[in-house]
Amino acid sequence: MPPALSRILICRTDNIGDVVLTLPLAGYLKGLIPGVQVDMVCRGYAAPVVRCCRHVDRVLALEELDIDRLFRDQEYDTVIFAFPHRAIGRAARRAHVANRVGSSHRLHHWISCNRLAHFSRARSALHEAQLNFALLKPIGIEHQPELAELVSLYGLQAPRAASVEQLLDPSQFNLILHPKSNGNGREWPLARYTELAALLRSDPEVTVWITGSRAEGEVLAREAPQLLESPNVRNLCGRLDLQELVALIGMADGLVASGTGPLHLSAALGQPTLGLFPPIKPIDIARWGALGRNAVSLSGEQACGSCTDAQSCRCMDAIGAGQVAAVIAGWRARVAQRRRGVQLEEAAA
Repeated sequence: MPPALSRILICRTDNIGDVVLTLPLAGYLKGLIPGVQVDMVCRGYAAPVVRCCRHVDRVLALEELDIDRLFRDQEYDTVIFAFPHRAIGRAARRAHVANRVGSSHRLHHWISCNRLAHFSRARSALHEAQLNFALLKPIGIEHQPELAELVSLYGLQAPRAASVEQLLDPSQFNLILHPKSNGNGREWPLARYTELAALLRSDPEVTVWITGSRAEGEVLAREAPQLLESPNVRNLCGRLDLQELVALIGMADGLVASGTGPLHLSAALGQPTLGLFPPIKPIDIARWGALGRNAVSLSGEQACGSCTDAQSCRCMDAIGAGQVAAVIAGWRARVAQRRRGVQLEEAAA
């Protein structure tokens, strides 16, 4: 049985995708321990995502946090470092927080944490979302969830945004392509995205929305102008804040991306999602694949063994635009069938 836990702080101060894959940990704790409060500290730019999670009671933006006062103002009995943070670790130790949990692979955790989890993320065969549960073992909670269980524990719901609703035509099949990853993973080549947009052009009811930061939009304008100039493509790079992006993903009919935050967001929201990955450990589907009830992932058949440049990866180029278009065609057919059903119901009424 777990110890008497009542106020838990999860520290996850890295990227959006990593934060999303930590949310099932909060969901599991909320279900396991009646009445427990689960808060999360994350980077400010990721906070709008965490605020969409019903399992997190309070979201603390790192940049707005007075770390020295954190544990004086909040009587946490447990801090779980899903991502290490030295200053928060030192503050938790000074405050004598009863359970300070961190990975034994971080040297400073041997000083700041009193409960160490002994596991290696790099060498594990588990998905990243599963690995987070190893951090519960030092506090007496032994549970290794299956992937299907994790899907039910996200607790994410997309917000509504009038600015986004005005953009989308509900009679269209609205597809999001998120080509860049802010340098966080292997990317499907821009030439492939351009080829995909060309394949989709034959269907006048498909609208392609390109998302990304302003800087990523500049890269696309420079390196893939044909993609942005395609008549079925709408460029939203740099035009949406994170909350609006979450709203867009929640309203869209599907999303395609490599291993990046919006991919995991879309999967967690239950949206049709396609992740594109290299067959290279530890950045493959097994570790980082899109995890959701309507999510799938594609990979090249085998690692080329010589992809030293992430920007020109032959493994990623091996995923054909036709393969991706076939997955989208399946989504398209299901949406068309659902819309026909709604029309028949309305006609019968």
